[in-house]
Amino acid sequence: MTATTSARPTPGRGGATAVRGSATAVLKAEARLFLREPAALFWILVFPTALLCVLGAIPSFREPSPDLGGLRVVDLYVPIALLLSLITAGVQSMPPVLTGYRERGILRRMSTTPLRPGALVGAQVALHGAAVVVSALLALAVGRIVFGVALPGHVPGYLTAFVLAALAALALGGTVSAVSRTTKITQAVGSAVFFPAMFTSGVWLPVSAMPDALQRIVHLTPLGAAARALDQAAAGDWPDLALLGIMALWAVLLTAAARRWFTWE
Repeated sequence: MTATTSARPTPGRGGATAVRGSATAVLKAEARLFLREPAALFWILVFPTALLCVLGAIPSFREPSPDLGGLRVVDLYVPIALLLSLITAGVQSMPPVLTGYRERGILRRMSTTPLRPGALVGAQVALHGAAVVVSALLALAVGRIVFGVALPGHVPGYLTAFVLAALAALALGGTVSAVSRTTKITQAVGSAVFFPAMFTSGVWLPVSAMPDALQRIVHLTPLGAAARALDQAAAGDWPDLALLGIMALWAVLLTAAARRWFTWE
């Protein structure tokens, strides 16, 4: 038996274990690289909560408003901070990384190994998902401790809406990467998607404060549906099934689009 043949992973349990071990090594390597990107960490982890603090420092935003059903503006911006982190991670941070790997031929070379490029893509999704969770916990903690924002009244509903929103945002980022051939194009497409996503999530104007006709349109988007669902769960209600269904449908459609158009080289 030649050295090349003996080095090739054998089928069965041993080969599967080796691939899983290699996938873990890829995840650890990607985590080290991710932690060396201070800009990405700032925009995902720090900026949403920093924006919440800036808005919360405005005295009128800490006063209950009859137009908002007795809520304060700062109350509405806690879930918006969560969605802003999702958008930043899914649309601005992850796509350039994936496109850069493809542009440099890394994904093509990995496709010839037993590990396959999917391990690297999965590592990026996992890392950005974990960063979003940390950012969400930070925003919830600061909102509660600094500004007295009540914690979500319906925790299972809040978690369900957040997970579906995260899936849709990461799938949106995968689609941006799939349709962009180069890193420069990815950045341009990502920016074109980023600002409308910020609007539909309520960054410029909370969705609940929008005119009724505009709300109905925004609720058909994944981030708009997420904003409304999080508001409902924060108030102690289970989110409308229609809103959860819209987010799930977007997640499925965008994932299918990303898989259909994404190429390894």
